[in-house]
Amino acid sequence: MSNKFVFGIDAGGTKVAYGLFKSGGKLIDRFVHASDISADGPAFCDTVIDSIHQMLEKNNISMTDVEGVGFCMPSFIFFEEGKVCITSALPKIKDFLMRDYLEERLHVPVVLDNDCNVAALAEHRHGAGRDRDTMVYIAASTGIGSGIIINKQLFRGSYGWAGECGHMIATPGEGIMCGCQNQGCYMSYASGRYIPIYVAERLNEGVESELSQYDKINCRHILTACKNGDALALEAIERMAHYWAVCLFNVYQMLNINLFVLGGGLVNFGDILFSRVKEKFDSYNHIPYPVEFRFAELTEDFGIVGAAELIAPIIYE
Repeated sequence: MSNKFVFGIDAGGTKVAYGLFKSGGKLIDRFVHASDISADGPAFCDTVIDSIHQMLEKNNISMTDVEGVGFCMPSFIFFEEGKVCITSALPKIKDFLMRDYLEERLHVPVVLDNDCNVAALAEHRHGAGRDRDTMVYIAASTGIGSGIIINKQLFRGSYGWAGECGHMIATPGEGIMCGCQNQGCYMSYASGRYIPIYVAERLNEGVESELSQYDKINCRHILTACKNGDALALEAIERMAHYWAVCLFNVYQMLNINLFVLGGGLVNFGDILFSRVKEKFDSYNHIPYPVEFRFAELTEDFGIVGAAELIAPIIYE
């Protein structure tokens, strides 16, 4: 087994998670801190660099023993250049050559990729898709995205952002403006970020609901209200299910991949949401070949595991 180590880093709009792995081996340490959404690219990376050095010092490891750093962001990533183009959750990080910035300061190889891509890699190698050569990972969370595995390989497209299904447009020019700078994408209709906005708008229209007790509604509130039979919460679920089903059916028609692995915070809705999604999906599928939906298995570590896999194979148990 190699005496080298690899970092897997999962950076998002809420937190940055770090995993330190033995190359070819197991996770030996982890660390998490809150994301600074006001930081630009250099400031954000400087915090990451400091955290890496702190973890190495804690574990008595030299930087010369690090094989590389895998890093994922919820961004449009120009993969070949290692460039963050747009990050809606971290709006000040854009048009930034993040890979080069990190490599120049850490003096180790850095691979930068989209968070859905690394989640797909993790679930394919260690999770719900490990028995398949081809699958689509779906991020059902604050945002919506996907990662595509074809013949055991991650498919990135021409520039690196293949799989941005949440930014496919359902109703051009209508609906809430999304961070992708378009109106009417699936993200703005069915994501964890935007569905509470829809509920708040309905409450402002005078719709009665137990959700009116909250100053700031979130998806946990909506799920609880749905379990209580609240009419507005159920309306929101049906609306989400409609747009999710249409989005996934369009992905299926384009790729003809028959396994969807669902991950992210919205999977906590379970069958309340996704049985409706599957039912609506099946109603569109008039060619009777099976399409399977599975929930992701790596519910906590998918980001750091997939990011580390960008550098070297690891063991995950």
